Amino acid sequence: MLTLLDQLDQGTLWRSPGGIHPPQEKSLSNTTAIARLALAQQYLVPVPQVGESCTLSVKVGDRVLKGTPLTQGTSLQHLPVHAPTSGTVIAIEPRPSNHASALPVNTCVIAADGQDSWCPLQPSDPAELSQQQILDKVRSAGIAGLGGAAFPSHIKLNPVSEIELVIINGVECEPYITSDDRLMREHSDDILAGIAIIHKLVQPQRIVIAIEDNKPEAAEAMTQAIGRSQLPVGSTRVTVIPTKYPSGGEKQLIQIITGKEVPAGAIPAQLGVLVHNVGTAYAIQAAVLQGQPLVERVVTVTGQSIGRPGNYWVPIGTPVTHLLEASGSTAFAGQKIIVGGPMMGHALPQTQVPVLKGTNCILAPGAAELATEVEEKACIRCGECAQACPAQLLPQQLFWHAKAEEYDKAAGFNLKDCIECGCCSYVCPSDIPLVEYYRVAKSALRQAAEDKLQAERAKQRFEARLQRLEEEKLAREAKAKEAAERRKASMSPKDKDAVAAAMARIQAKKAATETAAVSPDAQATEAAGGNKSAAVAAAVARAKAKKAQQAQTDSPAAVRTEVQTEVQTEVQPAAADDKQAKIAAAVARAKAKKAQQAQADSPAAVQTEVQAEVQTRVQTEVQPAAADDKQAKIAAAVARAKAKKAQQAQADNPAAVQIEAPTEVQTRVQTEVQPAAADDKQARIAAAVARAKAKKAQQAQTDNPAAMRTEVQNEVQTEVQPAAADDKQARIAAAVAKAKAKKAASAAKQDKE
Repeated sequence: MLTLLDQLDQGTLWRSPGGIHPPQEKSLSNTTAIARLALAQQYLVPVPQVGESCTLSVKVGDRVLKGTPLTQGTSLQHLPVHAPTSGTVIAIEPRPSNHASALPVNTCVIAADGQDSWCPLQPSDPAELSQQQILDKVRSAGIAGLGGAAFPSHIKLNPVSEIELVIINGVECEPYITSDDRLMREHSDDILAGIAIIHKLVQPQRIVIAIEDNKPEAAEAMTQAIGRSQLPVGSTRVTVIPTKYPSGGEKQLIQIITGKEVPAGAIPAQLGVLVHNVGTAYAIQAAVLQGQPLVERVVTVTGQSIGRPGNYWVPIGTPVTHLLEASGSTAFAGQKIIVGGPMMGHALPQTQVPVLKGTNCILAPGAAELATEVEEKACIRCGECAQACPAQLLPQQLFWHAKAEEYDKAAGFNLKDCIECGCCSYVCPSDIPLVEYYRVAKSALRQAAEDKLQAERAKQRFEARLQRLEEEKLAREAKAKEAAERRKASMSPKDKDAVAAAMARIQAKKAATETAAVSPDAQATEAAGGNKSAAVAAAVARAKAKKAQQAQTDSPAAVRTEVQTEVQTEVQPAAADDKQAKIAAAVARAKAKKAQQAQADSPAAVQTEVQAEVQTRVQTEVQPAAADDKQAKIAAAVARAKAKKAQQAQADNPAAVQIEAPTEVQTRVQTEVQPAAADDKQARIAAAVARAKAKKAQQAQTDNPAAMRTEVQNEVQTEVQPAAADDKQARIAAAVAKAKAKKAASAAKQDKE
C-alpha cells in the first residue's frame, strides 16, 4: 500500500465535495505584467491592522521614511504597521474602514513627500540565522497571510506539532483575481527563495506547490524555478489541480492534495500540514534576505469599468479612490466597487478607504457584469445549497436559524466552519443572500463572545481588587498592632495606669451616652419585664405624685400640663439605675397618700387612722410573707415612714406635712430599702399603687369624696392584680388596698356628719 508521500510524489489527487464553476474572467488582467502607479498624495494606514494591544510610536508632525514602524506591541498576535512611503504624519484620527460596515478605525494619515525614500534596511543570509532570528525578522516585518485571511505568518511558521507536508497555495480560484498568477510568472525565483526559508523553519518531508490547470504559464515557471533553487532534490514539486471554485480554500486544498479532512474546530497543523500563499512566501524572502517590511503587495484592479485593468504593486494604505483613478476607471458616482473577488468580496459603502494587507483585488464591474437586483423569495427547500457547499454543512438550517436570530442554534450546526465562499448563494433559485445571513450571525456570535470575555475580565479585576483591599487592611491592622506593642513595651508603669484610667472613662461615657439615647417608650417596650420598665413606672409615679400635691390649688388643665412636663424630664434619667427607681417609688407612694389625706376635713384623724390600719394590716398579712428578708425590710421601712408622717399630720399645717413627708420617707428608704432593692417586681407593684393614688389625688377636687375614694379602690384593684404573680407581693397589695378602702369609707362618713 502506498504511503501518503508516495501518493504525493505520483501526483495523486482526491475529489473535494461541493463547489461550482462560475465564469473565470481572468483574461482581463493576466495579460500584462505587474506595474506601478503614481504615488498618492495621502496614505491612510489603519493601526493596528492585525492583532491588538499596540501603541503608536509616532505622533502628529513626525517625518517618517518608507518602512518606518508606526506601532509597537508585546502581544503574540500583534504585527507592526509600517509607513508605506516617506512623508509627514498629519493626523491620527478615526477614518472609515475597508469593511462592508465602513465603521471608523484609528488611522494614521501620512502626507507623501514624493521621494519614496526607504529607511535603513538590514539584509541577512538565512544560512547564518537561527530559527528564532528568522521568526523575529518575519514578525518585525509585519508579514501576514496574503491570501486574504491575513493571519500572522510567524505563528504559522512556529507550529507546536511536527509538520509533514507544506502546501504552497497558488490555486487562486476566485474569478477575476490574477495577482498570484502574475507573481508566479514574474517572481518565481523569489517565491522559491521564500519557500526555502519556510523549509528551514519547519523541516517538512514534502513541499507541494498547488496551481490550478487554468494557469499553465505559472505552473511552468514554478517548475523551472524549483530546478534552480537550493531546496533538497525531490522535496518540492508542482501539483496541478482541476479548476473548481473554491478549491483554493485551505481545508478544501488539503483534502484535494492529501485526501484528509480537517475536523471541525481543528487546524491543519494538527494533521501535520501547513499551508502558505505564494504571496506570503515572496514577502518572507523580502523580509529575511533584503530586510524589507511588508509595505506593499500585488493587487488586481479589474472589471469592465477599469480603463487599464491589470496587476499593480500598491503601497498598503493607498486610498481605493486613488487606485481607481490611476488605473483609468470610468466608474460613475454610486457605482458598486467590490473589494476581493465577486464570490467572497464585499461592496464598499465609499471608496475613500485604504488598501490593506489582505486586499488582493479591486473590482469595478460594468453594467453587463452586474446581475439585476432581484427580490428575495421564500426558500423552496430544493437542497441545491447543500450540494454545492464545499464544507458539507446544512445551509438551509443555518439560514433559518440566522434569520430567526437564533444564533446559538446556528452555531450548533457548525456555522463557524462556513468559509463564506458564496456557493450556496450562487446556486440558490430563490435568490436568497445566504452568505449575508451567515456573516451577520457570525458577527453576533463574536460580539457575544467578546462581551462574555469582557465581563469575565471585569469580574477578575473586581475580585483582585477585593483581595488587594483585604490584604491592605490586614497589613494595616498588623502594622498598627505591631506599633501598639512597641509603644506598650516602651511605656512606664505610670503611663500604663494613665492609659487604663482613660480607657475606663471612655467606656463609662459611652455607656452613659447609649443609655441617654434610649427613648422612654423604647425603654418601657424593651424591658417590659425587667429593670428599665420598673424605673420608667417609678418616674411616672413621681411625676403624678408631685402634681397631686399641687392639685388643691391648681386647675386640672395646668396639672395635666405639668404632669406631662414632669414625665418628660424625669422618666429618661430614671431609667439608668434600678435602686433609684425603687427609692422614687417609695417617695411617690408617700406623696400620694398624703395628698389624699389632705382633702379630708380632719387630716390628723385620717392620717392617724391610716397609720394604725396600715400597721395592723402589714403586721397581720405581710409578716407571713416576710420569709424573704429583703421584702421584710422594705415593708418595715414603709410602715415606719407612714407612722412617722401620720404623727406629724396632726400639726396645724397639713401642707407642711406633705412637704416633709417625702423627705423623711426618702431618708428612711435610703437607709433601709437599698439593701433590699434587688427585687424588681416589688418596685413595679409599688409603682402601680403609686400611679393609682396619684390619679385619684388629682380628682380630689371634686365635690364627691366618697366617689373618688371608691374609684381609688377600684384602680388599686385593677393595677395591683397584674403584679400578683408573686404570692408575697399579692398579699402586700391586698393589705394596702383594704386599708385604702376602709379609709375611704371613714372619710365618706365624716363628710355626711
